[in-house]
Amino acid sequence: MATKTRQAGCHCGAIHFEAEMPEPLHAARCNCTICAMKGVAMVHVPIEALKVTEGEDALACYRFNTGEAKHYFCPTCGIHCFHQLRSDPRLYGINAACIDGVHVYEDFPDVNVNDGQHHAKDNGGVTRSAGRLKFVPAGD
Repeated sequence: MATKTRQAGCHCGAIHFEAEMPEPLHAARCNCTICAMKGVAMVHVPIEALKVTEGEDALACYRFNTGEAKHYFCPTCGIHCFHQLRSDPRLYGINAACIDGVHVYEDFPDVNVNDGQHHAKDNGGVTRSAGRLKFVPAGD
C-alpha cells in the first residue's frame, strides 16, 4: 500500500502533527455516542505512524465508558485531533478535517458509518455497518 506523510493540526494552530497515511485516503465515520456528537470522518493509521510536532504538552485527553479509547483534542479551540481506537488500540483515527489540504465533504462524499452503538467488543466480535453518510452538493 502506498503511503504519504501528511501534515495536520487543530483549528487554532496550537497542535501540529504529521502522519504516514495511506494513499489514497480512505475515511470512515462511527455512530457511537462521542463520534456521533463530533461528526468527524476518520482516517486510520498505525500508532507509530503519527508524530506530534508541536503542542504535545497542550493536548488534552478524554476517556469515557470503558476508558480504552483515548480521544486527544486541543483545549484551546476544542478540535478533536485524533484518538486511539477501542476496536484496535494499535491504530489512531485522525480527524480528516485536521489534515492539510483535505476537504472532508468533497473528498469523502460517501462514507461508511461503523455501528459503534453495537461495538464489536460488546457484540461478540461482530463488526457492523450502521449505514452510509452521503454529501450531495447544492446546485448553484
